[in-house]
Amino acid sequence: MPVVLRLIQRFQLSKKQEFIALEKQFAALEHRRILPRGERMTPICSKEPLNTLIWEGKFGTLAEAEQALKLFEASPEHTELFNKQVNYFQDTWAEIYEVLEC
Repeated sequence: MPVVLRLIQRFQLSKKQEFIALEKQFAALEHRRILPRGERMTPICSKEPLNTLIWEGKFGTLAEAEQALKLFEASPEHTELFNKQVNYFQDTWAEIYEVLEC
């Protein structure tokens, strides 16, 4: 069953530039295949406020999505960047969706 993993991060709007600069460093780790790849989005029209960043990745199974979450936790590179970025967080959560094949 394919799934979509979404990591939603609400950040301090006044720190958007700093937050996005760190997010670009996370993306660099993805390009180097240190972390799972995903797409990043910010709302234009959404129930989520403009100071929200959404990372979204597709995985073939729920187990693969769970493995990605474990990799984020275990990666020293991710932990280093996260410890810098967490100072700008207002809220963060994860969502997992089943991809329907209709």
